[in-house]
Amino acid sequence: MDRYDLQPPPNQDPLGDISVLYVSVLLRAAEAEGVNVADLTRRFQLSDQTLTSSAARISIPRFMRLGHAAIQACGNTALGLRMGALSRPVDAGIAGLAGESASTAGTAIQTLIRYSLLTSRNSRGTPKAEPEKRRLQFYSIRPYNSFNYFVVDSVLGAWTQFLRTVTGQWDVLERVSIEYPSTGLDEMFEAWFRCPVQFGADMNSVTVRQDIWSQGTVQTQAAMHEKLARLCDEELREIQRGWTTGDRVRKLLTPLFKGETPSLETISSKLGVTPWTLQRQLSAENTGFRELMDDTRKQLARDYIRETETSLSEIAWLLGFSNPAALHKAYQRWFGLSPGEHRKQFR
Repeated sequence: MDRYDLQPPPNQDPLGDISVLYVSVLLRAAEAEGVNVADLTRRFQLSDQTLTSSAARISIPRFMRLGHAAIQACGNTALGLRMGALSRPVDAGIAGLAGESASTAGTAIQTLIRYSLLTSRNSRGTPKAEPEKRRLQFYSIRPYNSFNYFVVDSVLGAWTQFLRTVTGQWDVLERVSIEYPSTGLDEMFEAWFRCPVQFGADMNSVTVRQDIWSQGTVQTQAAMHEKLARLCDEELREIQRGWTTGDRVRKLLTPLFKGETPSLETISSKLGVTPWTLQRQLSAENTGFRELMDDTRKQLARDYIRETETSLSEIAWLLGFSNPAALHKAYQRWFGLSPGEHRKQFR
């Protein structure tokens, strides 16, 4: 099976979703254009907790509506290029950092595209790199309209800016192809990309200059690139096996237990959904938030008792229990014996 030939996990938006990392770039570009982004985030119910969560995603349609609203607010129909100019490798998550530490610009951009599924999923297709042609291709999102022009602009612009960042060079492209017809901004686009731009083309793509493709990167670090690529592979495998909503909740719960009991509202905000939506998604998987929290605590408690010498008071704090007595009671319910007795058995 091809690495990207995947069915969307249940309860996700059928058109796809995108990480709030890209939402942050959009908001940064809008603010640079004079838009009141606080008003924009209120309108689209994007809390600070959602925007600062590495796990949060929003649907593709919601992202397009947000971009359209930002363009209407600032009047700049080329806001996508502004997004590209303000994008940084870290805005693509660990894939961006892995690419930034690669040995050459060609390897760097291929790394970024190889792991694009870590930050975006679109039912219409996936981006791809053609190294023999030094071409990077973004899939078609027809039919084109004022809600999605900026998406193409921002993706091609971000790839271009990424190459500029990792090489320290400004002129990095041979040509740009854009699928949608000209909107009358041809000269602006050619000035920004610093190469010929063809509108109404048969694909969305950028072709990288030969000397740039083989040029070393300014942040090359072989050991770090290998480690980050390994982390990307691990996350990609998790996505490929089809993470459930419950899986995503469990992953968020563990670091939040320390000293407190995470609420449904906290977890839903970090996932970028409403509490009601999260409850509905979990119910469709025949589970619930309290059940997941209890099961996650049970597994962690057993591991702490079996694998460590951590005291019961510290384990209670790590699992968000109010005191050791509460942990003792829960442990007795889970395993039918006390934590101390269980630790003796493991030994």
